[in-house]
Amino acid sequence: MKKLVAEFIGTMWLVVGGCGSAVFAAAYPDLGIGFAGVALAFGLTVLTMVYAIGHISGCHLNPAVSIGLWAGGRFDGKDLVPYIISQVLGGIVGAAILYIIITGSGKEIGSFAANGFGEHSPDGYSMVSGLVSEIVMTFMFLIVILGATHSKAPKGFAGIAIGLSLTLIHLISIPITNTSVNPARSTSQALFVGDWALGQLWLFWVAPIIGALIAGFVYKLVSPEEK
Repeated sequence: MKKLVAEFIGTMWLVVGGCGSAVFAAAYPDLGIGFAGVALAFGLTVLTMVYAIGHISGCHLNPAVSIGLWAGGRFDGKDLVPYIISQVLGGIVGAAILYIIITGSGKEIGSFAANGFGEHSPDGYSMVSGLVSEIVMTFMFLIVILGATHSKAPKGFAGIAIGLSLTLIHLISIPITNTSVNPARSTSQALFVGDWALGQLWLFWVAPIIGALIAGFVYKLVSPEEK
């Protein structure tokens, strides 16, 4: 239960910090943080949570990460469903916090940092582009996670590598899909936007899971044996 609570809190923070920066600060008049600022915010949420709850739950904060770690032999399959449920619920609560803040000021939620493709892609990228981007970005994210947390990797630096990799992923792919690589994050925003966001949500479950599974199996093949 402690692990599940930690995953809930961590995923909530990821949505509040990452999506919150996109909703509130990305285009703030004159002093907006832009895409680069949003990318950094997502990276910082993971970086801070790795050191806050990594020793409790492993700090997955993402169904794709849990699935990828399972595929890589680093996570017990019996814990997959409880972890995923906790992550999705944490994301929803994080999105609810953002929703209350926005609507409490009488403002519309707009796209609410939801993920999308086609006409709902920030730069009009197609479904195929979004699918390829999400698979590749999630694949690389899991490769970094599996490598940085390996028993033979330098100790104490995993959080930095993982946080910076998520920042880089967002710098690359925000214009394509608003960057998911995390089904819990995508679900939380889509539930409040409804309509098109729910209709396109399937891609942001399927693609990250495919990328994570490939990464898990590939890394298990190429990595050195654990100590």
